[in-house]
Amino acid sequence: MSPSVPGPRRAPAHGRRAFAATWWGQAWVTALEGSTLDAGRLSRGRTYARQGMVGPTTVAPGQVKAAVQGSRPHPYRSFVHLPVLTDIQWDTLLDAVAARAGHLAALLDGEMPAELVDDAHQAGVPLLPRPTELDPDCSCPDWGYPCKHAAALCYAVAATIDADPFVLFALRGRGREEVLAQLRSRRTAAQETTRQAPAGVPAAGAYAARAALAENTPPLPEPPEPAVHTTALPAAAPPGTGLSTTDLQRLMADTAARAGRLLTGDTTSLHLTQHQDAVRIAASSPGPEWFHHLIQSTDAKPTAFARLTRAWRHGGATGITVAEQPCTPDPAAMSAARTTLTAALTEMATAPVPLRAWRNRLTLTGHGIQLRLGPDARWYPYIQDDGGEWWPAAPPDADPVAALTAVWQQAGE
Repeated sequence: MSPSVPGPRRAPAHGRRAFAATWWGQAWVTALEGSTLDAGRLSRGRTYARQGMVGPTTVAPGQVKAAVQGSRPHPYRSFVHLPVLTDIQWDTLLDAVAARAGHLAALLDGEMPAELVDDAHQAGVPLLPRPTELDPDCSCPDWGYPCKHAAALCYAVAATIDADPFVLFALRGRGREEVLAQLRSRRTAAQETTRQAPAGVPAAGAYAARAALAENTPPLPEPPEPAVHTTALPAAAPPGTGLSTTDLQRLMADTAARAGRLLTGDTTSLHLTQHQDAVRIAASSPGPEWFHHLIQSTDAKPTAFARLTRAWRHGGATGITVAEQPCTPDPAAMSAARTTLTAALTEMATAPVPLRAWRNRLTLTGHGIQLRLGPDARWYPYIQDDGGEWWPAAPPDADPVAALTAVWQQAGE
């Protein structure tokens, strides 16, 4: 997490574009204004930002937050969420930066190379935000999306993005120092490969040598009978790995269990990234020491890793997808669910409960409950903590009312 940015700070006085002087800062503003048709709340947000009503902003993976002063004595907690990149997307992005020496030089000089953004976009990696990706949230009672406080936060942070393009990297999941360390690692690996590359031999000579070897090599003996498996490991854990014999036995049992599922046709584990597989292992409750080691080995943020672990326990691999990647489902499915929930809430609550829809998410405004529609057509319930973060709270259900009921009492309703 990056340190707080000093504030409050007054933005330039006139015009929408006045909040950002660079093209990448203006892209942030454009994404905000393209995410809503509520021009009135955007206008109020610009006024709040110009008047310095946005407090110090804190940038973290997937979100920026700040206290925003409204008409009441106490400021509101405002957030803007942005999906973080997957490990595969990060590898693609870092490869694009490392491919051209000028990219890194420009970033260190406070510039965002347009060619870098284009290369990443063509590879399917969204570095700059799209209008559908910005997800504002606020503790105020305003039902607007975004409300004027979250809009003010978006406008105010544009100047921060102007001054340091690495803020965009941090919002996508990795901070400046982590990005630079991984770029240095790539450069070192490339240099080692260059030094150690063999000179090689002509193809004709290689084939001739292989044919001569095949003529003079006796046939291989028949393979021995397979050894009988026992529960004891054939060797101790390699020194320096930090693994114990118990650790190896746990990994062996996990491997056997996965092999058994593969024999039944369950190929889910074949498509997991290293990061997702670490979450899968952590969700099996291996103990606090393993949990700590898994976080260290994946360079994950502890809170984000814990959230994904809970998502796996409730929904498996699909649960992780729902937690990390908002999607745009069939509008008819969202409309039907909203109608069904509205009818159910008239019986469950003593006062009307506004439902706010964004992409695959239905949020009960002011109640700290959110339902997310997964790619498996099931509804995944989430609960908001005191810090404004959303946590998976129960197993998914094909019926949105059943998913809501599962967390209604947990949220104190």
